[in-house]
Amino acid sequence: MPRSAWIEIDLDAVVSNARLLQGSLPSGIRLEAVVKGDAYGHGAVPVALALVAAGVESLSVATFDEGLELRQAGIAVPILVLFPIPPELVAHAMHLCLSLTAGDQTLLERTLAVLDRLDDAAVPANSVLPIHLEVETGLGRGGLHSTDVPAAAVAIEASPRARLAGLWSHLQAAGDLDRTADQAARLGVASSLLEEVGMTIPDRHLAASGGMLAASAPSYDVVRIGLAMYGIVPDGLTVDERHAAAAAGLKPVLSLRARPVRVTELAAGTGVSYGPSFVTSRPSRIATLPLGYADGLPRSLSNKAQVLVRGGRVPAVGTVAMDAVMVDVTDVPGPPVSVDDEFTLIGTQGNETIDAVEVARWGNTISYEIVTAMSGRLPRVYYAAAKAVQMRTVACDLGWGTGEIGRPGALASEEVPGPLGCE
Repeated sequence: MPRSAWIEIDLDAVVSNARLLQGSLPSGIRLEAVVKGDAYGHGAVPVALALVAAGVESLSVATFDEGLELRQAGIAVPILVLFPIPPELVAHAMHLCLSLTAGDQTLLERTLAVLDRLDDAAVPANSVLPIHLEVETGLGRGGLHSTDVPAAAVAIEASPRARLAGLWSHLQAAGDLDRTADQAARLGVASSLLEEVGMTIPDRHLAASGGMLAASAPSYDVVRIGLAMYGIVPDGLTVDERHAAAAAGLKPVLSLRARPVRVTELAAGTGVSYGPSFVTSRPSRIATLPLGYADGLPRSLSNKAQVLVRGGRVPAVGTVAMDAVMVDVTDVPGPPVSVDDEFTLIGTQGNETIDAVEVARWGNTISYEIVTAMSGRLPRVYYAAAKAVQMRTVACDLGWGTGEIGRPGALASEEVPGPLGCE
């Protein structure tokens, strides 16, 4: 590997979690795997490939280029882009068989205008653009108000190159039963208004990981599962007893590990890192781990975090730097800790575990931010059947099954390998 700090991703755990959660849904409800934010920091392409191979039927991303990345990897299942894209990219989206979200009247009008101007040579023959209408039910950040939904739906259906494929919203506080019930009711109003104008109700989706595990939101036709699929229960969520077994069975997917680049003895009264925010009160043995806030470890973890080494906890000391975090290993039993010891910042060693929720608590943030902030410069090593099968670095993807260097990390073109089978 190019450095001695890395992330390990258990692809079998991702698949196990998805199957466990799918099994907790009512019959006929589709689990849509959310792989936005580079699959919450886990690596969108390897994770999506594993999920699709295991039978997951659809994916969600946040941006156009996230969908493009998946298509370039040969992933052919339906992909929904959850945030509106620039209308100028509509033809590209059709070529990539992406489904789009409309949550603003002006952007929808511009999108439909672009569609209407496309000639037959500009898009695949007989292709139509699936559009999901986002409904503003109380989150306050996106979506059409319920009363505007019928006109938007009629405009979509009036375009020969578009069809209404979905009606959805997102919860503000999945653990708040009253607030969630209000949001579900507003989505229901939008559905009723579509029926009144003679529209067929498309697939509806409201619940994500929190709404499902708390059993606070209707499942409707689709449930978008993100954080729980990566083995993390949303922070502070009270899991409903109907899903307690599923929540308890979730397997952690991501581990963050490092080996020191220096272990040294420091005299009492020595400052450690910037500030210094920590000064040794005794002769101390300090290990320097080669990762920091440029890798996604919040600076707010300074003098608060703990790290595992030899199966026990040790304190991180001093200010978290861009490329380094220091750990006090003075009291670790046995021979002095050396550069050959492996440290775990997230994950399990022996009988001890530090999970993303605990790290988030130290850093005064949420687990979502901890895992999604993991930088692309941290190598990711992917495991399946307990064997390392792939490594992704800043420079390239290395598939150990073939021994060949994969495509560069940068997206060079919009070429999509193989047939997609979309409309």
